Amino acid sequence: MERLKNLEDKITTAIERVKTLKDEKVIMQRKIRELEGLLNEKNQEIEQLQSEKDIIRNQIESLLNELEMIESEKE
Repeated sequence: MERLKNLEDKITTAIERVKTLKDEKVIMQRKIRELEGLLNEKNQEIEQLQSEKDIIRNQIESLLNELEMIESEKE
């Protein structure tokens, strides 16, 4: 009888552990989705900043070219 009780306790403990692990899994999956969302937002911000940087670079290059043309006209 004692062996049966011991086995029952082990099974109960295992079942509780499985439930706990399932709950933890759900929490971790939510956290992963949250972090993936944040990562996507940051990636979009980076792309936007890179685009803005390219626009500014092109504007500066254009202005420098104009200055060069003005300087060459003076000579």
